[in-house]
Amino acid sequence: MQFKENRPEDLTEDKLSQAALNKANQDGLETAWDRLLAQQPQCGFGQTGVCCNRCSMGPCQADPFEEGPRRGVCGADADLIVARNLLADITAGAASHSDHGREVLETFHKMAQNDSPGYKITDSAKLKRLAEIYNIDSADKPDLEVAAELAEKMLDEFGTRSQSLSFTARAPEATLKLWEEAGISPRSIDRDIVEAMHRTHMGVGASAANMLLHGLRTALGDGWGGSMLATELGDVMFGTPEINESNINLAVIEEDMVNIIVHGHNSILSEMILKATAEEELKQQARDAGAKGINIVGLCCTGNEILLRQGIPMAGNMLDQELALATGAVEATVIDYQCIFPTLVESADCYHTEIITTSSKSKIPGATHLEFHPETALETARQIIRRAIANYPERNPDRVSLPGEATPVTAGFSVEAILQALGGSPEPLLEAIKEGQIKGAVGIVGCNNPKIKQDKGHLILARELIKNDILLVETGCAAVASGKAGLLQPEASELAGPGLRPVLESLNLPPILHMGSCVDCSRILVLLGALAKELGVGIHQLPVAGAAPEWYSQKAVTIGSYFVASGVYTVLGPPPKIFGSQQVVNLLSSELQEIVGASFAVEPDPQKAAELIINHIADKRKALGI
Repeated sequence: MQFKENRPEDLTEDKLSQAALNKANQDGLETAWDRLLAQQPQCGFGQTGVCCNRCSMGPCQADPFEEGPRRGVCGADADLIVARNLLADITAGAASHSDHGREVLETFHKMAQNDSPGYKITDSAKLKRLAEIYNIDSADKPDLEVAAELAEKMLDEFGTRSQSLSFTARAPEATLKLWEEAGISPRSIDRDIVEAMHRTHMGVGASAANMLLHGLRTALGDGWGGSMLATELGDVMFGTPEINESNINLAVIEEDMVNIIVHGHNSILSEMILKATAEEELKQQARDAGAKGINIVGLCCTGNEILLRQGIPMAGNMLDQELALATGAVEATVIDYQCIFPTLVESADCYHTEIITTSSKSKIPGATHLEFHPETALETARQIIRRAIANYPERNPDRVSLPGEATPVTAGFSVEAILQALGGSPEPLLEAIKEGQIKGAVGIVGCNNPKIKQDKGHLILARELIKNDILLVETGCAAVASGKAGLLQPEASELAGPGLRPVLESLNLPPILHMGSCVDCSRILVLLGALAKELGVGIHQLPVAGAAPEWYSQKAVTIGSYFVASGVYTVLGPPPKIFGSQQVVNLLSSELQEIVGASFAVEPDPQKAAELIINHIADKRKALGI
């Protein structure tokens, strides 16, 4: 994309987002695209990963083109600087998702002790299945007693004593063997994160390969540990997703309602706001204020969580957070953490919207801070809703513009829901793969990135793979992109190839299965582990792949790393900041194949990325003899 001017039709594929961008420009609202334009040209040393700010002897640059200094002050060359920076990114991503998991676990722990009113066990059967994985006898025990034992064992896996993670039992033996041989079997969630940060300190590691192998271990600890805990315990407390129908895009914001956007990532916040919204007293307060009712809509990954579990409409993905405010009809945006622009309060100042922060980790100057704690969560949720209702009369009707119509979506594809749709077993899916009706499966995940026309990378890749009889599962902003474009509904099966289409139509499924938020990429790992065990192979032998066409965040680096470490060939759209080191490029693009059976590829062109994935799946099918 050329950053000479910001024309809405060049910035996003979504027509409603284009209309909102036009209005944002008219209203003088600065967006991420404006700030990106102001940054041009961006630092070439930073783009290639050879800028180091690890100690006060720097910042240093090691010139990969041999025209400048070859080493930093400490003696680190380009290979070490790039590896150290990449390890730091993987670690930050793992810490973000796993700390999210810790908060869910701590809430679950308090619930088990009857110390968090409003939270409860919703899926008792899943609680018992998790207890079995942790060798807890749940027979003839009350659910809260089982939950208390489970919480204690899970808390141990965050500490320093643990030498393994229980959820890795879901991976096939061949995959576990590869981890053991490579020395990357995850031990405990926090221990590997702390060790990773130690390794990035000046004067510790000098081997780029050794650094990055520990990065894989740290990522595995998130994917098969912290993230998986967040997903599974969220299901136990709030319900395991079932297939449901809802709506998506900016048109889910309603003109005659008190509109509250929940934005961020943690369902312990959004679920309590939903619970409070159902109370008749608050509904009446909204009517007394002149509105027809209260409209909760999701944005970013917390929106994905409540879409999957509760069927709540979804306003958009990460780059829509400012555009939602530009509708002029949002009374409150309630946030927890991750993927939230620090400028959101300034954006809200253009309208009447109140920004409400709820986490001690994520405070924004100028926002209203109402801190969420499990013990008082329901009352805090009521307080938030009352503030939004009180703000409704402050809305300026002349600044309200709600473009277009909402798009229907079918969501709720947990592993359990997918298996139920298949009749309770993965066998029908495996048979369709063996017979060639379905060539393979791909997980498209990750973010938006303003350097790429919003949603374009996701949509081109998805349509091309569907056309070639490849079943897609998606999470995060990628899934929202497909939803806005109409690909998350059974009618979109007409876009599928001649093998995939009849399978989808017989099951009344869309060609893309929305599996949840970015933390719910762990659901994809669980599904892959189950399929590999059923076939008696390692995950690296399956005809599957991963892709992140528009990624931007450190969390996405971690997700890609635990995909590859688990044996999933993964294609990135935007290049990671590694091209200042040929050694790191070689390790990630080819040498990992010998270690974990998978590798990364980088291909910004989604059409070419589709070709890479299609060829990879064909090779895996040939190796399996199918």
